[in-house]
Amino acid sequence: MKLNPPSKAASALSLCMVLLLGTAIFAQQASVSDSSNDSVTAKRVCAMVSRFHISGKPINDEISAKLMKRFIKQLDPQKLYFYKSDIEQFEAEKDQLDDKLAVGDVSFAYNAFDLYLQRLQERMDYAQQLVDVDHDFSVDESIIVDAKDLDFAKDQNEMNERWRKRVKYDLLNLILDDTELAKAREQLHKRYRNNLRTMAQTEKPEKLEMYLSALTHCFDPHSSYMSPQTLEDFRISMELSLDGIGAALRSEEGYTVVAEIVPGGAADADGRLKAGDKIVGVAQEDGEFVDVVEMKLSKVVRYIRGKRGTVVQLRVKKEKNNAMEVYKLTRKKIELSTSEVKGKIIDTGERLPGKTGRIGVISIPSFYRDFRGAQRGDENFKSTARDVRQVLYDFRDQGGVDGVVIDLRFNGGGALSEAIEVSGLFVDEGPVVQVKQMDGERKIHSDVEPGAVYTGPLVVVCNRLSASASEIFAGVIKDYKRGIIIGDTTTHGKGTVQNVMPVSNQMFSFLKGQDLGALKLTINQFYRVNGDSTQNRGVRSDIVLPSLIDNMDLGESFLDDAMEFDKTEIAPHESLGMVSPKILDYLKQASTKRIVADKDFKETQDEINKYLKKKNQKTISLVEAERRKELSNDKEEKKKEDEKKDEAADKDIFKKDHYNDEILNITVDYMNVLKNMNTVQR
Repeated sequence: MKLNPPSKAASALSLCMVLLLGTAIFAQQASVSDSSNDSVTAKRVCAMVSRFHISGKPINDEISAKLMKRFIKQLDPQKLYFYKSDIEQFEAEKDQLDDKLAVGDVSFAYNAFDLYLQRLQERMDYAQQLVDVDHDFSVDESIIVDAKDLDFAKDQNEMNERWRKRVKYDLLNLILDDTELAKAREQLHKRYRNNLRTMAQTEKPEKLEMYLSALTHCFDPHSSYMSPQTLEDFRISMELSLDGIGAALRSEEGYTVVAEIVPGGAADADGRLKAGDKIVGVAQEDGEFVDVVEMKLSKVVRYIRGKRGTVVQLRVKKEKNNAMEVYKLTRKKIELSTSEVKGKIIDTGERLPGKTGRIGVISIPSFYRDFRGAQRGDENFKSTARDVRQVLYDFRDQGGVDGVVIDLRFNGGGALSEAIEVSGLFVDEGPVVQVKQMDGERKIHSDVEPGAVYTGPLVVVCNRLSASASEIFAGVIKDYKRGIIIGDTTTHGKGTVQNVMPVSNQMFSFLKGQDLGALKLTINQFYRVNGDSTQNRGVRSDIVLPSLIDNMDLGESFLDDAMEFDKTEIAPHESLGMVSPKILDYLKQASTKRIVADKDFKETQDEINKYLKKKNQKTISLVEAERRKELSNDKEEKKKEDEKKDEAADKDIFKKDHYNDEILNITVDYMNVLKNMNTVQR
């Protein structure tokens, strides 16, 4: 999320940032990765964190010790590579990393990564040997599944034993998945080779990004350093467009495989490249081909992406007959339509027996905004608010709807300005969100556009992964008593505002060809108009529906170094009176009655119970008979899940299932309650 403007202390830098979000900071430039620029980057990041982070904390010995632990955990979360002696060696520097960073010394990151690669090589070599050993799956032994219950191995014998069980576990899982032993061994050999190959291709800018992000995460979970390449990916996610060939790619056994052809892209227009084809070489215009077999996927993507109108050559191994062909494709702008707002009208009589009404469903995957297009003055720049407005107009033009459902499940947020504008489509003028700045000053951001586009019954659906801008919108709807919130117990709980700032010493130094990436830094905290922060606690649902995700450790409260819940003053706002305790009690009772009688919700509860049992499991048996018994039910569940995925293959934005049907049931009940209220009032 971005905010303009941030605190007074950051106003000058932010003004530059806002201007540049639409111009140069997203330009594709060659990554600068030599030691001197790493040093400059580290010093500037430290200076910016110390000056602009909302906590006001210094980078001191406490942060240094946290940084050391975080970086090691990033490299070896399962404690399968480093020895206890390695950790002791690292800890000798735990109070020095802050001092080293202050002078631009990031050698700890590279030295630790080099040792990690050495240990990874040792472990993969040993694992390859263990794959071909005859394992006895009748021996009564188990493997510890939670690394919190493990210390780092004290010597090679302990590490070897840990890996003996790990390889046995991996092998057993494949065997229980009905894979023949010879095939299972072959798959594991490939898996371990790929693990080593992928990590060995980690480039210096990626290592620096890992290290500096580990530093910023010591202040809060949402501040991070973005290398130039990550910054470009961030821009793409906000603008919903990129320049390229229009193919989704995946890595498979060392090959770059075409997973999907994007409609409207260069590959789609050309027609020769197909899903399943393997890209084995890439060349620019009439240049030399680069062999991309065994190359890290992110690097292959960088070779293929490029400026609109330029030519890229692909050497392709066809899935159909393994023939080698060369395709020349001209890069073009690709609209990432799968991530944009979509709407549909559901006639409830066709899905819910005995229920009547037309419900407009609007899916909002993220709060995106094309800042560059807006800065240029493009008439049709991508914007969530524009797209939601258009969907509401489409509903009207198609004969209107009796109620609207806004689906924010899995929406991780985006641009703050979009959350404010989307809120204004459903409420009249008034405050939308409050922002507390570093100096403690409170700023109220309001919807200033008179009137609302839609004023009828409104339902907002959220889950544990609805965060940030999603929570602002849900909070507005709840605080204005404009509609009801349905979903998991609460939303994610991210109540902080991040600003994307170029890492530069002077305002425009990076325009001279020096691209040092950007810092996404938490500079403010936002609050609902009722004075509550969404931080940690999120926005609680008015009606909770059973779901597996609601029982997972997802949300701000489960993240290390997350900021605490906070309150501020209430921003005066009106109540629209479309929700009351009486209305909610009625809707909850009717919903509970349906859920209790629904066989699919009973299955959901069974899944939840099984998950909670597994979640608390400390060890997993390596006895084949026991594991087979445990996994027999899992296989049946997986089969059902695959069937559900097949049913949803048409990418319906609101597929027919028991959960969505219950949302529709509640929406119809809500529509009828409001209709009866209006009739009585007349």
